[in-house]
Amino acid sequence: MVLDPDTSAKITRYQPREAPPLWVEVAPLVRSVVAATVTAVPYDVEQLLHVTGRLALWAEASGLERSADAWLRNEVIDAFVLSRAGDIEGSSVRTYRTWLLRVRDALAWSERGEAAPARMHAEANTYQPYTTAELAGLRHWAVHLPRQQKTDALALMGLGAGLGLMPKEVAASRGADLQRLRGNGPLLHTAVDRLVPLVARAAWDTVLGELADQAGRGYLFRPRRTTEYAKNLIGSWSLNHRPPDSLPAVSVGRLRATWIVELMRAHIDHHLIAQAAGLASAASLARWQHLVPPVDDATAARLLRGPER
Repeated sequence: MVLDPDTSAKITRYQPREAPPLWVEVAPLVRSVVAATVTAVPYDVEQLLHVTGRLALWAEASGLERSADAWLRNEVIDAFVLSRAGDIEGSSVRTYRTWLLRVRDALAWSERGEAAPARMHAEANTYQPYTTAELAGLRHWAVHLPRQQKTDALALMGLGAGLGLMPKEVAASRGADLQRLRGNGPLLHTAVDRLVPLVARAAWDTVLGELADQAGRGYLFRPRRTTEYAKNLIGSWSLNHRPPDSLPAVSVGRLRATWIVELMRAHIDHHLIAQAAGLASAASLARWQHLVPPVDDATAARLLRGPER
C-alpha cells in the first residue's frame, strides 16, 4: 500500500490528546490498520486514527488480545461504542460503529488481496450539491441582503462553493489568507493545509478578492465574533438568515459538495480533486459519481486524442 506523503505523515505523527502510557504499546498496530484501510473507506485519515486508537486503548484496558482481529470483532465493536454512550452523542456512537465496521471489512478484503466490495448505496450523510439554479438564486439573494448579512452570506458561499472549504476552515479564514498569485493572477487560499495550491474558482474570484480586501486581517465570516470557532457558529447564522421558500438553506456542506461535483464534471483528475479537497483518497469521490453525466462522444474523442504536438 503506497500512501501519499501527507497521509503517511499524519499516520506516523498521530497520537491521542493526553495519550495514556498504553498508547506506546498499541500505536504501531493502530497505524498499521489505518494505513491498510484508509484508501478503501470514505473517511478522513485523522478521523480513522481517532476512532481506531480509542478502540485499541479500550480493548487493551479490557484485557483483550492485542490484534486487529480481536479488536474488530462485532461484539467488541458493539461493547466499545456502548461504553462511549455516556460521553458522546447518540449519533456519534452510531458513527463510530459504522466507521469501525467499514475498517474491519476493508482490512479483511485487503488481507485477501482483493478490492473492497463496491457500496450499493450512497453514504447516509453525503451532502448533495446545489443545482445551478439554486446556487444562482442563493447568490442573488445574498447580494441583496443588508450590509454585514450580505458580507457573511457571500463569504460563506465563496469559501464553500468557490474554494471547497470545510466548516472549520471557513470559520478560520481571514482576509489576509487570500492572496493573488503574481499581481493579477488567480486568488489562492494560503492558510489551508492541502497538498496542492487551493485556487478559487473563477466564478467566485472577484467576490472573494473584494471580501478579502475589506476584511484585511479580520475574519471573512462573522468578523465581530469573540471565539475562533463554535459548533453552531455557521448553523446558527443559517437558521437566522433563511432565503425565500423557493430556495434551500445555506449549507457549507452542500456548498463544498457543489464545488467538488463541479470539478468532477469538468473532468479534472480525481486524485487532484481529492488533494485539493483534503480527502484521504480519490475513492472518497465515489459518493458523487452518479451526479456526473457520462462523457459525450465528441468530448471523449478530444480527451483521448490529446493536444497537438
